[in-house]
Amino acid sequence: MNNDNKTNHNVTAINVELDQDGHLCDHSIWTPEVAQQLANTLEVQLETEHLQILQQVRAFFTQFNHAPATRPLIKWLQKTLPEHDISNQKLQQLFKTGLVARHVNRLAGLPKPPNRSEEHTSELQSPIYISY
Repeated sequence: MNNDNKTNHNVTAINVELDQDGHLCDHSIWTPEVAQQLANTLEVQLETEHLQILQQVRAFFTQFNHAPATRPLIKWLQKTLPEHDISNQKLQQLFKTGLVARHVNRLAGLPKPPNRSEEHTSELQSPIYISY
């Protein structure tokens, strides 16, 4: 594989507060650069298609006031990004994870989606800070 196509992102060091699951505590500070730092934990280099998906996930959150679970996420992306031929399998490949909704929401700077994530989250641990 040719590494010449990789882009290194130099970002001014800032503190980003994360919850115990690695989601931004304040989704309003999200930027593509923050998304890339979060994507680094999955060893994913965000490209245009990734960022378009993340922007649509944020649009879903804005419209419905909650992070999408897997099925609504896929339906929303199929509707808003028909040119990308979105499926669960495609999202798994793009984001290198089987936990599509959880990680796509996390990379989009949003809270965990509602499916099965709320059972054990009544007591949050102290926030985690990352610098980059």
